[in-house]
Amino acid sequence: MPERENPSVVDSDLTCWTVIRGAAAGDARDREEFVRRYASVIRAYLLARWRTIGLVSELDDAMQEVFLDCFRDNGALTRAEPRRSGAFRGYLFGVVRNVARRFERDRARAGRPLDSGVNPASNDRSPSEVFDRAWAKTLVRQAAARLELLARENGPEAIRRVDLLRLRFQEGLPIRDIARRWNADPARLHHEYARARQEFLDALKDVVREHHPDIDGNLDTECSRLLASLR
Repeated sequence: MPERENPSVVDSDLTCWTVIRGAAAGDARDREEFVRRYASVIRAYLLARWRTIGLVSELDDAMQEVFLDCFRDNGALTRAEPRRSGAFRGYLFGVVRNVARRFERDRARAGRPLDSGVNPASNDRSPSEVFDRAWAKTLVRQAAARLELLARENGPEAIRRVDLLRLRFQEGLPIRDIARRWNADPARLHHEYARARQEFLDALKDVVREHHPDIDGNLDTECSRLLASLR
């Protein structure tokens, strides 16, 4: 099997369930891709959950435990199902929360009380919101990588639209400033920008649909919710 030239781009063309099934089966590259895609989500949740209760020092160990739970024989990924309620987002959230609770119980049994007086098992609202925001970032990054891959296949004009989105959103440049930089007609650039946004939304819909095979009529609502959570 040939080497992947650039995992950050080429692997974006894999569906999430291809990666999950491959990782569950022990494929080293799919496991690496799984970690690359979801480590930031796991870290964000644990940090938010533990930032006030004295367990942040165990964050890296807990992340390793999450991945061990996912990758071991008959582990969590072998039980993940595309059509499960909440799809993979809800399933991964449950896996990470269970590992967090296990660390908290182990600390209590060792006679090392949590620093706050809060029961962490009932304190998931803020961490769950952090998880959702990190999840949204992950899906948006996957959509951006997918869009870039498609643009490379479709030629210079498509690549230019990806660059336009990058300048507009990552660098915060107004269209008029980009038009001056590119010596382009602002009205035409606004038209290109509208097309670029639609192309990104289509890519995001594809990514969301992969994670939620049964989403059907709720696809637009879910995409809007993801983007709103990043504002």
